[in-house]
Formats: sequence, C-alpha cells, structure tokens
Amino acid sequence: MKCLIVDSDKVSSELIQSRLSAAGVKASIEPGRNIAIKRLESEPFDFIVIDPSPMRDARPFVREARRVLKANPYMVLASESHTLDEAIKGGFNDLLPKPLEPSAIDLMAQNAKTLTDLVNHLGNDKEDFKSAGGIIAKSAFNQLFLACIDRADRYAERSYLLFISLDNYKEIIEKDGPYPGEYSAAQLAKNMVRLRRQSDIIGQTRRNEYVLLLQRPVFETEPIEAAHRFAEALSKMHDITSVGAMRARIAVRLIDLPLGAKRVEHIFDVAEAPKAAAG
Repeated sequence: MKCLIVDSDKVSSELIQSRLSAAGVKASIEPGRNIAIKRLESEPFDFIVIDPSPMRDARPFVREARRVLKANPYMVLASESHTLDEAIKGGFNDLLPKPLEPSAIDLMAQNAKTLTDLVNHLGNDKEDFKSAGGIIAKSAFNQLFLACIDRADRYAERSYLLFISLDNYKEIIEKDGPYPGEYSAAQLAKNMVRLRRQSDIIGQTRRNEYVLLLQRPVFETEPIEAAHRFAEALSKMHDITSVGAMRARIAVRLIDLPLGAKRVEHIFDVAEAPKAAAG
C-alpha cells in the first residue's frame, strides 16, 4: 500500500511515516496541500492522511483529491480538535487524533488496509455468482457497496457489512471431497436467508462467503447485536454439516463503513447433529 501524508508538522508526519513503514506501507510526506494535489495527478496512492491546520475545513481537499484520483482513496483526517463524526461529515473515512499515539496510527493503517482490500475484492469481476434464492450476485452487491461508500462521502451515512463464511471450506473439501464442502456452503446460505430481516440484502462474494448489507442503522449497537444474533443462531444449525463430514466452522465478521474497522468477529464450529435415541 502507498500513503501520502500531508502535514506541515515535521515531527508528526515523520512519526506517521515511521509507523506506517514498519507496517509495510510505503509512505511519502508532502507538507503543502497544493503540491500534494499535483502529486496525486501523476502518482496513485491507496490512502491519504491530512492535517489541514490552520484551516479547520478540509472538505475542499477531500473533493479535489477524489476528483484527481478518479477513485475513492482512504482519507484520514489528522486533527487535535475534530471528532470522528465531524471527520466523516467532512468526507473522511477515519480520524487520527492528535497528539499522536502509535497504537492509533497502527489501527488507522489496519482499517485502511481492510477497506482497500475489500474494495479490490468486491470489485474483482474475474469470478461472479448468479443471483438465486434471495441472494444477489457479487457484481450487483459491489454496486450497492460502492453506493454506500459514495453516500458516506456525500451525506456521512454509516453502513455495515456482515460477512459470514464457511471458514474451513478448503479443509472439508480436502478431507471429505467437493460435495460436503459445497453442501455446507449452500446450507449456510439457506440459513442466512431464513434468519435475515426482509430489508436485509445478501450477496455471495466467494464460493464459501456471503455478506449482508446493513444500511443506516438508527443506533450504532444495532449491527453489533445483529452480528451476535447471527453467530448465536448459526452455531446451533447442525444441518450445515453434511452427514459424516468434518463439522462446519463459521466465521462472522462485522465491518464498519466508511472506516473499514472490524467491530465484531466470531469463529465457531456449528453444533453436532443430535444422536438418534437408542431402541
């Protein structure tokens, strides 16, 4: 990944650069906003960290950066005075509070990587899946995902992606053959459709991975509660495992948009089928 740090504070920018470099990110420093925009015209970056001070409003820079790059780079506001809500309302993905804390820089880098990888994954059209049984194609889901990113930029709307996957899909196929693996993935999809609310949209994003789009929650706790509810319900679904095959292991992960932050993660084996009574 490549990052451009736009900050006139030499100490702060070098600290950010050092931490990002240690995390495997190629980070460059450009103190001037106008020169930074010029660099963006000829050099691609995955994410940008900017401290706009002494100006308080960095929205013009965000708009210009997105226009120049013709994309949605991960944008981080470095600030002593802004809140996360203010940063998102300004079109940013995340906030890096000042004075800087190394752990906050590390978390910012992880969030940026998560969302960047997600954009690449959902936008990869080499493998698509047909819409069927209440689950839409990966390509169709990607369009909804991009709309959420755009609406976060324009209107500061928060959305969440609930990824639910058959975590040991390859292991099942290697041990028991293709049928048990495909059976478990199909049963997982069937249970997800049954458990979802009518308003929830489900897409298939890998052979063993499905994702629910949870848009504009009234309370921030709603998506977290939904993730816990799905994990609890799926853990009891013994019908996900094919008879005689390795028990299915499910991963449930909740991603916060536009931050890219992982809010919930559950990994568990589903329940064993009840044994028939003797006699």
